[in-house]
Amino acid sequence: MFDWHTATVLVTGGTGSFGQKFVEIMLAEYHPRKLIVYSRDEWKQHVMRTSGFDDPSMRYFLGDVRDRDRLRRAMQDVDVVVHAAALKQVPACEYNPIEAVATNINGSANVIEAALDNHVQRVIALSTDKATAPLNIYGATKLVAEKLFVHANHYNRAPATRFSCVRYGNVVGSRGSVVPLFAEQRVNGRISVTDPRMTRFWMTLDQGVRFVVSCLECMVGGEVFIPKLPSMKVVDLAQAVAPEAEIECIGIRPGEKLHESLVSEDEARVTRDVGDRYVILPSDQPWLARPWQQQGRALPDGFAYCSGTNQRWLTSAEILEMIDGVAEPCPA
Repeated sequence: MFDWHTATVLVTGGTGSFGQKFVEIMLAEYHPRKLIVYSRDEWKQHVMRTSGFDDPSMRYFLGDVRDRDRLRRAMQDVDVVVHAAALKQVPACEYNPIEAVATNINGSANVIEAALDNHVQRVIALSTDKATAPLNIYGATKLVAEKLFVHANHYNRAPATRFSCVRYGNVVGSRGSVVPLFAEQRVNGRISVTDPRMTRFWMTLDQGVRFVVSCLECMVGGEVFIPKLPSMKVVDLAQAVAPEAEIECIGIRPGEKLHESLVSEDEARVTRDVGDRYVILPSDQPWLARPWQQQGRALPDGFAYCSGTNQRWLTSAEILEMIDGVAEPCPA
């Protein structure tokens, strides 16, 4: 078991939804020796600090993942890096593709270089279901970032730095989540849904953080970890948030899919089912895959993990429980 009490942990994008929940759980349950929030917005850091995230073990480090030198300085004597910084809004990335590349791809490369230079022990990057057979710029940049992290394990110097990824679905309550949008729209009695057939994988922010922590503890390097998640129809979510509202179908947006996948049919050939998760193994680095070959089972031919054909679906009661406390109108 990884010893968190002696570890110095840095999280990029630490003032975001994931970052704040990660810090909250780290402070309450794991008590690392030092916990560093790395982000580019001084105001968000101020708000985070004054809202209670001011433990003696914490440090706030201003910097952008686009700045490799700043990352190198921030990662001195760091043991664990969680790379959560990204541009993730699909429409914004579609309109600003070069900016998405600069942050999601070049920024990821900078994290890798800084971690290698500082001999960080473990580095894990957050990815998305949109990286599976990507249709939009956001998904394409995250797929490239995944490849960079997996292949970074080629740099096997002593002491070795290990890199892995976590790929999961939509997070209820994260910034940009559709839930607060639906809550805001219900005031006018009408909610807009792009397509009534649309499905997504769903999880809570707490589940996402705990999954990442568990992957950090068991990673050997080169894996892409996939949690087993329930699916939900977006129209069912809209009805749960605003049961009395009229639902207007406005058509699929550019770069949007009807259903998302977490494991493609091609990836399934090198994926292990290990109980509560799937683990995509690095096919070109077999020495990293060996520990997982003795665990779980191989997936059947033709398998793909898709939100539209998932075996596990959220019930109405589970949807309501999941969005409890999240479905509040956004502030004006």
